[in-house]
Amino acid sequence: MTKREKLIERLRTNFKNVRYEELEALLLHLGFRQRQNGTSHAVFTHTEFPHLRLTVPVRKPFIKPVYVEQALEILQELDDLLD
Repeated sequence: MTKREKLIERLRTNFKNVRYEELEALLLHLGFRQRQNGTSHAVFTHTEFPHLRLTVPVRKPFIKPVYVEQALEILQELDDLLD
């Protein structure tokens, strides 16, 4: 199991204690771009599939579980598109 797979599994099982930096690193590794121009929210858009978009407030150290759930839905959709 790779680091990425372990992190995704951790997001699924322990979604209340996810750090913003962990989610950010995962999304950037999977081909998302981050846009945050002086705002309190970061917008992640996939480079190949621009309709895959996630807006996350930059709330440190932990982000709210609802945003983790949204990220998991987008990751599932990305996985479906790549298959």
